[in-house]
Amino acid sequence: MSHPDDLKINRSAQHVTLKHEQHDWRPRQDSLQSTHRARAVPHSPGCLHTERMASCDLDINNNNDGCKVYQRQGRPEEALCQCERALRLVEGRSGPSEACAVYRDMAAIEQAIGRLDRAIQYLLQAHSVAQSQDPGGVEEAHIAHSLALAYSTSGKPGHTDTALQFFEESLGVYMKMLGPQDALTLSVQDDLCRLLLLTGQQESAVKLQRGSLPMKRIMFGDLSPEVVDTLQLIGGVEMTQGDMRRAHRTMSKCLDIQKLLLGTQHKKTRATQRTVDMLSEAPEVAGRQQKAGSLKTRPPFCAVVPSHNALGGTNVTPSDS
Repeated sequence: MSHPDDLKINRSAQHVTLKHEQHDWRPRQDSLQSTHRARAVPHSPGCLHTERMASCDLDINNNNDGCKVYQRQGRPEEALCQCERALRLVEGRSGPSEACAVYRDMAAIEQAIGRLDRAIQYLLQAHSVAQSQDPGGVEEAHIAHSLALAYSTSGKPGHTDTALQFFEESLGVYMKMLGPQDALTLSVQDDLCRLLLLTGQQESAVKLQRGSLPMKRIMFGDLSPEVVDTLQLIGGVEMTQGDMRRAHRTMSKCLDIQKLLLGTQHKKTRATQRTVDMLSEAPEVAGRQQKAGSLKTRPPFCAVVPSHNALGGTNVTPSDS
């Protein structure tokens, strides 16, 4: 039989053990609660939104990559499907750039396979998105430029006027937002100039190009392909207008730059040289050159005016007497 004192000791030990276990359990419970709280943090509303956004961005990038792969493989229909998936993903997101970029990709695919009307429709949708979310912004100007180019190549009645409207819209925004010397502004001016030439508005085209020439010299430098192209265009119009003297001067400037940029034996330089030689044979140019040549060979003024002596008399040579 157990002694009563032993029972007291055992009960006391059990009480101490139980009390000790209760004290040990509380820290473990606190630790578990902390762990649960830590696990719950990523699933809070803010973090869930961030995770969804990151996942959506990844999906969009994957669709864009897939679209490019299909384009390189010559599979336009599959590329368009990828674009449509990307478009569904970007719907409702802030900012027009993502949706507009997808619409522009779809338009490029359609235009590449000869479906210009569908390309224009996608660009019009992009233009509508840009106008609603960022009116008068650079994104709207980008799309207006693309629409102007698309309409200018369609050849359908009325599309030329529409193209001119979109050119003016794009150019107005670029002038305001980027300035007249920006590369995008100058690019739109060049494209507009080509359309003006195609529609017989040569005077307007030359005026536009002459106005852009100082800006191109600032932006690209005096000795640049952009300046050469502009001089060639101006010179070509001057030739068609019959102003051979002015065309000769313009094309000679172009030739001088090409010789420095490309060398005298480059095919573009040789072509310009032939144009300058042809212009040199024009009567108004040849006559002016002959007159300039005679002035160079004429003796100086002092050689034909008799000299005077110190007393004011004229020096007479033996041959004069």
